[in-house]
Amino acid sequence: MSRAAPFSLRLTAEERQQLEAQAGSMPLGSYIKSVVFASEAPRYRKRKKPPVAEQQLLAAVLAQLGKTRTANNLNQIAKHLNQGTLVIDEDLEADLKIAIAEVAWMRVTLMQALGMKP
Repeated sequence: MSRAAPFSLRLTAEERQQLEAQAGSMPLGSYIKSVVFASEAPRYRKRKKPPVAEQQLLAAVLAQLGKTRTANNLNQIAKHLNQGTLVIDEDLEADLKIAIAEVAWMRVTLMQALGMKP
């Protein structure tokens, strides 16, 4: 069975927003067809968009990960530790304290963004 050419429907911004809210997680076209061609359209749950505050927290963590070399530095420290070639001087100790603080901040921030108690 071949498909006919697409059908276009012009909506106001408010109409489209209302349809998208009603469609929930369904694609908009599928939702419209289910309503038009079904005697009783199923109700779908609304899309859950993360709140702006949570998105900002996640963005902050990703930005921090992008601008630091914490993961790589910790990997190098672990490598030298395993090889028995790790020399802990004042600089390394300071770097370790910074890395621990960064990882702790990321952990707490990610837990807040996910709605968990730190």
